Amino acid sequence: MVQVVAPSRRTDPVGLLCNRKDRFSMRVSRLLDCSSPKSMWFLWNIFSKGSHMLQCLCGKSLKKNKNPSDPQLKGIVTRLYCRQGYYLQMNPDGCLDGTKDDSTNSSLFNLIPVGLRVVAIQSVKTGLYIAMNGEGHLYTSELFTPECKFKESVFENYYVIYSSMLYRQQESGRAWFLGLNKEGQPMKGNRVKKTKPAAHFLPKPIEVAMYREPSLHDVGEAIPKASVPHSKSTSEPVVMNGGKPVSKPDSKET
Repeated sequence: MVQVVAPSRRTDPVGLLCNRKDRFSMRVSRLLDCSSPKSMWFLWNIFSKGSHMLQCLCGKSLKKNKNPSDPQLKGIVTRLYCRQGYYLQMNPDGCLDGTKDDSTNSSLFNLIPVGLRVVAIQSVKTGLYIAMNGEGHLYTSELFTPECKFKESVFENYYVIYSSMLYRQQESGRAWFLGLNKEGQPMKGNRVKKTKPAAHFLPKPIEVAMYREPSLHDVGEAIPKASVPHSKSTSEPVVMNGGKPVSKPDSKET
């Protein structure tokens, strides 16, 4: 008995691949038919599961570009309690001193990270930055300059000390620190020692906040808006925004 064997058909891989592509495109076109409830469910499934499926279908990246103007720095709103028994505060006229009141808004500061262990200290109420000039005097500035940068370090007793990033003793290299004296008045940075209570601050955070990176200006760009009253315990000349002592003009009698 002779058995008849049907001739085998060779499968064309190219044709098979084209057929699969055609079938897939037909299925996608049917699913994207807005008149079909199944297609609506398919589209809803895509949007509900995120943009990855759309990226695969479109072949384009759907990542949003970050807006540089959006807040990107995580800092804190805090009060700075000095070991001398005062909270650092900035009055509406820009004068810095200490207060015993722990509820006043003038003692609220934005601690903005502007580098590795480097912060800018900005008053929440006035928007002015605390800065230290080349003579060690503290002043307030509307613009963020290199004199507004302070290195934040934790001392041995877990208090925090803030030193100028720009100025220090030329001979010994000792840092200049932010500090308050026993009367709650700001001291010259070159007279504050990190081992003394005048330089020891304890941040008391109120909340975490996001900040935009401050635009850095040169010290000479800081235009004085108003004079900052000098410390009550010293007879130093008035220091204007920009860090240069300005002598008051003598009033002429008419």
